[in-house]
Amino acid sequence: MNAVEIRELSKNFGSKQAVSGLNMTVPMGAVYGFIGENGSGKSTTEKMICGLIPKSGGSVKLYGKDHTDADVRAKVGVLIEAPGCFPNLTVWDNMMLQAANLNIKNAEQEVVKVLKTVRMEGAAGNKYKNCSLGMKQRVGIAMALLGDPVLLVLDEPLNGLDADGMRIMREVFTDIVKDGKRSIIVSSHLLGELQKVATHYGIIRHGQMIVEMTAEELDASCRTYIALQTKDMSKTKAILGYKYSRVEEDEAGYLRVYDMTMPEDVVAYLYQNGIAVTEVMTDKIGLEEYYIDLMKGGK
Repeated sequence: MNAVEIRELSKNFGSKQAVSGLNMTVPMGAVYGFIGENGSGKSTTEKMICGLIPKSGGSVKLYGKDHTDADVRAKVGVLIEAPGCFPNLTVWDNMMLQAANLNIKNAEQEVVKVLKTVRMEGAAGNKYKNCSLGMKQRVGIAMALLGDPVLLVLDEPLNGLDADGMRIMREVFTDIVKDGKRSIIVSSHLLGELQKVATHYGIIRHGQMIVEMTAEELDASCRTYIALQTKDMSKTKAILGYKYSRVEEDEAGYLRVYDMTMPEDVVAYLYQNGIAVTEVMTDKIGLEEYYIDLMKGGK
């Protein structure tokens, strides 16, 4: 059984179609990275999954049941945009209010548990307004975890975090899904960070799913390239262009050769043309470059 199964989902806002014939599958125990440009339909899809807005067509099933089923709806935790907290109350008091809203029994024990999960147990006495952005994001996730949900839907929880905040958030995601019973849908524009934690991906464009893949399939799809430097990069690029079909300069100042070839063959070819290579290495593109390539391809 999958955590989420979406088939031919659509959503219209008047004459504008925000989501069109979208199919999506989130396995149990997955951290599902949901990727797309602004306006691609990510947030709209997430809101339909959570029942925050009605769909125009198609079906959404959560753990084998329709997403409108009251029992399954009670097992969905949501953080879209920002947590609804009172700034002058402490983290603890905000959590207890949310527990009361959800009619949770043993509220104090539950709040202690979820604050520990998100590494916020030591900041329970802090006023919410005095928390850093990363801490506020973790409070929002803690609120989403109240009631022991089996599915978390998180919209851009990594935005604005520093390196330490990113590390903590990755640990939190890993802890949440480690028993294989919970699943997370997380949208983010920080693809490098998302790649460190996601087990599955879905890439959406213009309201349609372009591709779904596992982390292993992504790794197999990411092309290997040869990166090199010389003392005359312009001349080197021109000479490489005579033989290799795709040669590009990256942000770090390296020339990349994407053709399937050995680095020693490239070095030998340049040497024969009077150019000495000062540095050469092989590497593989990551999620961000894969995504950019996919968008450029228009598929």
